[in-house]
Amino acid sequence: MRRALDLAERVAAVDAPVLLTGESGSGKERVARHIHALSRRAAGPFVPVNCGAIPENLFESELFGHVRGAFTGADRDRQGLFEAAATGTLLLDEVGEIPVPVQVKLLRVLQDREVRPVGSPRSRKVDVRIVAATNRDLGEMVRAREFRKDLYYRLKVVSIEVPPLRERREDVLPLAHAFVRRNCSRYHCGPCSLSATALDRLLAYPWPGNVRELEHAMERAVVLAEGKPRIEEGDLPPEVLAGDEVPPADEGLLPLAEVERRHVLRVLAHHSGSRKHTAKTLGIGSNTLWRKLRAYGVIGDDERARPRPPGTPPGTLEPR
Repeated sequence: MRRALDLAERVAAVDAPVLLTGESGSGKERVARHIHALSRRAAGPFVPVNCGAIPENLFESELFGHVRGAFTGADRDRQGLFEAAATGTLLLDEVGEIPVPVQVKLLRVLQDREVRPVGSPRSRKVDVRIVAATNRDLGEMVRAREFRKDLYYRLKVVSIEVPPLRERREDVLPLAHAFVRRNCSRYHCGPCSLSATALDRLLAYPWPGNVRELEHAMERAVVLAEGKPRIEEGDLPPEVLAGDEVPPADEGLLPLAEVERRHVLRVLAHHSGSRKHTAKTLGIGSNTLWRKLRAYGVIGDDERARPRPPGTPPGTLEPR
């Protein structure tokens, strides 16, 4: 993920087209927004369009606009998404769903930097950056003649693959905490935290739906926690509770730091979140354990000296 973000930051400074690839829900739109935010177009609009949700007969009108009388029901001029994104960035999400006839016109727009609204005899200049995203194999679609080769190479001047969440498990806990904070604020029920057993469940689940599934799972957990000081494993979705752990055989192929992280969190879960007992079992100082948990995303910078409220269950992560 660091490699993907590094490439995104390097390409943000120029207007070259970018093709984001990766599984559904892996965070391609987030990366596209990151590129936009770091670019010279950051003050302009960021316009995402889901190409898979546009009816085939409306593609041209949606992307390029139309003039009054262009077709039945066109009672006034309408600006297309290309013009709506002027001076900013247009994200063509699920770009593989664009019909082949429209692909020809899209290629022309990318080459000439101008659009011709449906029914208009004149073209209009557009100043917009294009970022495309897909969870499909466009190369295979080209070979199957379902996607134009020239458009494919025009879109993938810079190609960035966003890895699935199961391949970057170190992101699970920081993302989960961020989603919990956001939803606690949204539903006015905070502050919420995650119990050690809930964290263990999140790390064990393979997240086939990627970041999007994790985001929805945390929203559900916040709602079901009903303002409790922490989210328990019972507040998580059934599929997360039933999820299989990563096979132990995989640990022999993991970096040492990842093996250590998993072991520390398992010991923490075994002691119901008690840092004192966890540090004793691991044979390390409480300060060392605190630094590790902060690096893993289990705790925030403000949790070191936070006193435990009277009556707080022993499973709550207490200060050192």
